[in-house]
Amino acid sequence: MLKSLLAALVLAFAVAPAQAACEAANFEGEGYTVCSFDPGEDRLALFNLDAAGQPYGSFAALSRALAADGKDLVFAMNAGMFGEDLKPIGLYVENGKQGHKINRRSGAGNFHLKPNGVFYIAGGKAFVQETEAYVKSGRAPDMATQSGPMLVINGKIHPKFSADGDSRKRRNGVGVAADGRVVFAISDGFVNFHAFAKLFRDRLDCRNALFLDGSVSSLHAPELSRSDGFFDLGPIVAVVR
Repeated sequence: MLKSLLAALVLAFAVAPAQAACEAANFEGEGYTVCSFDPGEDRLALFNLDAAGQPYGSFAALSRALAADGKDLVFAMNAGMFGEDLKPIGLYVENGKQGHKINRRSGAGNFHLKPNGVFYIAGGKAFVQETEAYVKSGRAPDMATQSGPMLVINGKIHPKFSADGDSRKRRNGVGVAADGRVVFAISDGFVNFHAFAKLFRDRLDCRNALFLDGSVSSLHAPELSRSDGFFDLGPIVAVVR
């Protein structure tokens, strides 16, 4: 009887569907797509330049390059601010190698709406920190991308965001939840910074979250039959299997 019970349990687990990485979410009347991953189990990686030193520029190009190497692109999202050449304008670390140094300058635009911050993985754990805290940490990440502004800083919404802010765009960002999972979100429609930050803090349980971009926000999620290709992309964060 015990053997029969064990066999039934094994069969149940074998046929149980895997939990979807990406799913629809609604928060305060707005729709989002949210994707979460365990940095200790899922291979999160950054991509920008191909073997010839040219930007991939799209999910399709990255997917083709990975497929040629026998790998599968199971998730991807644009991952931080970039210049006209599609190369990062802030800290960028890919496979432990720094491609661009950290940017602590002041200026115009979202990137310089300080504090900005860094999303990185070190030792199999994920972190989002505002830039100065990252510099003080002294960590040597396996991967890192700098963007801005921070959305949530130690449980508080960025002080320059207003609940009635009239800048509404399609936005995407990343946070680290209380259980250590990396959480990516992209809005279905147009939202302001404050609403997007509240999503991460109050709905996704992230004490720290970072804005990745607006307008060009794009998602590759085959499980949802979605692969955006409307804009040229700079750095791309992905899960590869």
